[in-house]
Amino acid sequence: MDEHPRRTGGQDTWESLPPSARFYGAPTVPKGPPRGVSRSLAKRAGVLLALLLAALLAVGVVALAADLVTPEPRDGRLVDGLAGVTIPLPVGWSEGTVPPVTGFTSVVRRGESALVMARRVTGVTAPPKKAAADAADLYSRLLLKGDRVALVDDRAVPGGHTRAFRAEYRDVVNRPAHLRVTLLTRSERHILLVGLAQPADNASTSAVDAVLASVR
Repeated sequence: MDEHPRRTGGQDTWESLPPSARFYGAPTVPKGPPRGVSRSLAKRAGVLLALLLAALLAVGVVALAADLVTPEPRDGRLVDGLAGVTIPLPVGWSEGTVPPVTGFTSVVRRGESALVMARRVTGVTAPPKKAAADAADLYSRLLLKGDRVALVDDRAVPGGHTRAFRAEYRDVVNRPAHLRVTLLTRSERHILLVGLAQPADNASTSAVDAVLASVR
């Protein structure tokens, strides 16, 4: 009997097989872990993948919310295209969201103590000094409501006129307030600027007046 029998059925003989097959037998597919173990590992891998995807999704949602809530960095100014002015933003000042007075299209704030608003006005026919005085008187009645309101400044400025009031109150809750109203004329356009500081200490009053004076 041959030591190495030949295969039949038209297949290659034993001698024709490569040495690895003759010495170690035909290659076989490596056996994996038992079927139950494979299913358990696959299930665990699926759970881990789902947790990872959920974590990544949560991080993405938080990042998106942060982008929506956090204002975009500004370059130190606010451009109000409707009013046609640019308002500087010195250190400590920031752009507000909604002006507290109807009709104004932009507002910048310095904490809770000072603000400056801008709007475009139409139908102005009076001279700048008279128009500024009428607007200042109107907003002093709307915003100050003081027990004593005194006119502290009334003068022409480049391209317009400005008028300022100081309001004082008898009660201990309301501290003195400073209001400045400036009307600018540019070609056929008129821009109204209103600045308010309360309490009207030297720092807040000076800050409001400086921002108003630097509007372009």
